[in-house]
Amino acid sequence: MIGFMKKDLAMIKSNFKLIGILLVVYAVMGLLGEIDISFILPFISVMIMISSFSYDNYNKWDAYSISLPNGRKNSVKSKYLTTILMVFITAIVTTILSFIISYVNTKPIDYEQILVSMFGIVFGTLLVFTFMYPIVYKFGVEKARIGIFLIVFGLVIIGGFLAQYINLSFLANTLSFLEDYIIIILVIIMIAMVYISYKVSAKIFSKKEY
Repeated sequence: MIGFMKKDLAMIKSNFKLIGILLVVYAVMGLLGEIDISFILPFISVMIMISSFSYDNYNKWDAYSISLPNGRKNSVKSKYLTTILMVFITAIVTTILSFIISYVNTKPIDYEQILVSMFGIVFGTLLVFTFMYPIVYKFGVEKARIGIFLIVFGLVIIGGFLAQYINLSFLANTLSFLEDYIIIILVIIMIAMVYISYKVSAKIFSKKEY
């Protein structure tokens, strides 16, 4: 398992420079009081991990990995664990930067707001990657990009349509009722969606022939 994760990190290490540059850009924009781009870094880390699928395909890695003991299982699991690791590391780094930026700008440090923002970023990024990975495993990176665009576009249209018929006051009251438990609920949802996504991806990969 560790070997699989090291392989993924080794393949994407050239992209670490991009993350470093974005960290600098984020720090500068934060100090200048410009728009907050902290959400971009965790999202970029997922995009970088998705690029590793292309490297795997180019180097015929999947055909080799399935010949190893528990190769199919470990190959999928390592992708998920490495992606989660990247998301949390970039989220933590940007959170630390947010504290530093607030301190340097002599602004009152709103610890709760910064931490809630980090949690929201992690949740949103994990939602994206758990949605994308089964599609990538099923159709490959190139086809998956088209499929993901069409699905997201379709969800936006459906969401806009449903918004016209949903009782927003009822939704607001429900969210208000759940406010005290929202963090626990979101953590449970995150764990559930990662687990389900992993199981779906593992099943798809287990049936592939190389």
